[in-house]
Amino acid sequence: MKMTVNGREVGVPENVRTVRDLLDHFGLNKDLAIVELNQSILDKTTRDDQKLANGDRVEIVQFVGGG
Repeated sequence: MKMTVNGREVGVPENVRTVRDLLDHFGLNKDLAIVELNQSILDKTTRDDQKLANGDRVEIVQFVGGG
């Protein structure tokens, strides 16, 4: 499946079907990530099961702490 992630066109394996799968595929911490799908920010409580489709536009922001 092809989609745009953070402004870059990428191909992801067929087993990446949900937002949770996508975050796992990129090795991102689900608890720290904010996800926008096709210009809509997804609610953290329901986003993991959101289905993805070919051609989707996804923006992922992950907060990083530091001092």
